[in-house]
Amino acid sequence: MSLKRLLLPAAIAAAVMSPLTPVAISQASAATATVEAQANSVNTHYADIAEAVFADSLSAAKQLQQAINTLLDDPTDANLAAAREAWVAARVPYQQSEVYRFGNAIVDDWEGKVNAWPLDEGLIDYVDTTHYGTESDFNGWYSANIIANPELNIGGKSVDASTIDKALLAETLHEIDGVEANVATGYHAIEFLLWGQDLNGTNKGAGNRPASDFDADNCSNGNCERRRDYLKAATELLIDDLTEMADAWKTGGEARQQLMAKGELGGLATITTGMGSLSYGELAGERTKLGLMLHDPEEEHDCFSDNTHWSHYYDALGIRNAYLGEYSRIDGSQVTGPSLSDLAKAADPALDQKMRDHLNATQAAAQAMVDAAKQGETFDVLIAAGNTEGNAKVQAFVDALTEQTQVLEEVMATLGISDVELEGSDSLDNPSAVLGG
Repeated sequence: MSLKRLLLPAAIAAAVMSPLTPVAISQASAATATVEAQANSVNTHYADIAEAVFADSLSAAKQLQQAINTLLDDPTDANLAAAREAWVAARVPYQQSEVYRFGNAIVDDWEGKVNAWPLDEGLIDYVDTTHYGTESDFNGWYSANIIANPELNIGGKSVDASTIDKALLAETLHEIDGVEANVATGYHAIEFLLWGQDLNGTNKGAGNRPASDFDADNCSNGNCERRRDYLKAATELLIDDLTEMADAWKTGGEARQQLMAKGELGGLATITTGMGSLSYGELAGERTKLGLMLHDPEEEHDCFSDNTHWSHYYDALGIRNAYLGEYSRIDGSQVTGPSLSDLAKAADPALDQKMRDHLNATQAAAQAMVDAAKQGETFDVLIAAGNTEGNAKVQAFVDALTEQTQVLEEVMATLGISDVELEGSDSLDNPSAVLGG
């Protein structure tokens, strides 16, 4: 469960709340004036990076679409492997965009269409019921299997799924009955279709769907034409949705206009809200600590492909990008410019270095998980009960994210960025609620 809370360390809170001398007030006012004078260029460059990262996400998704079209034209093992590689590549820029959530309502409201998880995959296609079960107390559509059923009536709600197209997925099925686990669109629906269920639990191995599941002439597991239609429609929707957000960050776009309308310090608050909420409540908490506490691979972000180590790495890198004002585009070019780091350095060089050091420590902890995955210990293996060394690697990532968030709040206090609430997580703030204590 996600919470709203401030993480301001007690020592910093005390310093902020303490009465200031006239000299200190004068210095603080001067510092605030300097920040406000430079903030506009920082906010503008932050929007420029958003424009670049969402454009890259769209470009990579188009490459994924080409690979999927090749697979559908010729459903071979080699073409399925290439489509999977294209999916993994498409995640690289997209995950670096997630730092634009939380602070930017337009991104947060849109995000569920493209990256919602975890999903109840039985809504979409066949599943191994010995692992998945057949029903859920919370979701009537848990095992609806739209691909196998052109018509459905569940809980008094009728769905005509005779034609699988974008409208069916986006307007009827996605979060049907208000259940967030009914994910019918986005990266993870496509991931499930490309890999199938991961039946390995916390042992090595990802999903292993056969290419013949998409072969209308040599069909395995039935309904291959409808499965092909679903994959095609879901991919087209991803392109549509990413086009919408890429356009929103262009000059004159709605997202850019909303950011600049907040003013200088309002824009900085948006930047730091996204950084801190992703760092703490979302990434450290919901996407990492929760799965570690429960030793449950179902809490793994990219659970079908076992790509979670890279998703976490690039989420963390996106936070670093936002602070440093840097982004490496998929064509190899670099986007650099005025940054939050520049403002912090001008106000307190030691604090800026401290923030940089913690961001680097987080990337090092993420790299340790990537290195483990190269040896076969993907995220689901690392969080397994009894894997002491693997659990420690994951906990090190959680700790690094938590500590960098605390330093970020020092930066916020120093720069006069106020009225910011960061996302929390029961897994970090109230563990007994997660464990049922």
